[in-house]
Amino acid sequence: MSTKAERTTAYIIETVAPVFNKHGYIGTSMSDLTEATGLTKGALYGNFENKEALALSAFEYNSKILLNALDDVFSVSGTSLDKLANLTNFYKKYDVFTLPMGGCPVLNVGVDAQHNNKLLAAAARETIKEIEGKIALVLENGVNKEEIKIPVTPLQFAKQLYTMIQGAIAMSTITSDRKYLLNTITYLEVLIKREL
Repeated sequence: MSTKAERTTAYIIETVAPVFNKHGYIGTSMSDLTEATGLTKGALYGNFENKEALALSAFEYNSKILLNALDDVFSVSGTSLDKLANLTNFYKKYDVFTLPMGGCPVLNVGVDAQHNNKLLAAAARETIKEIEGKIALVLENGVNKEEIKIPVTPLQFAKQLYTMIQGAIAMSTITSDRKYLLNTITYLEVLIKREL
């Protein structure tokens, strides 16, 4: 059983995670955070050293939700192609999945923090590497089981695949048109069947 302080800290992180993700580190004010949580500035700083620590915890919270969802995506039984099909199905609904988070945490935080928060930018890069690694592992297992053949290393293919997915997420987000996401993922499904 968790303590009251642990529950308060968890409540703060869960509540402010979508706020930071939507508005960015610079764009989120302390009044935004106190309004969202219903807590005073002192209560927030009683649980976190500073705004940067809170923002990092909020990103890690959203990142964990995403990484756990991808673990579920890849936990399906079947071949590596089945797992990749499950991945593309997940990303077809990614905008809906990330709605409670305030959008894609990798895209939002990765771009927002690039020039104003080195810790957040580094955390976003680590999440990207972890996602690419998960995809690469599926590909590597598929190659080893002779289910698929790829023209490059599994990690290189995973990076290319994830780059296309993130590009689609970016375009869909910027234009508020989910067709960018759906059309790109549909194209990736064709590409995977053709290339692998």
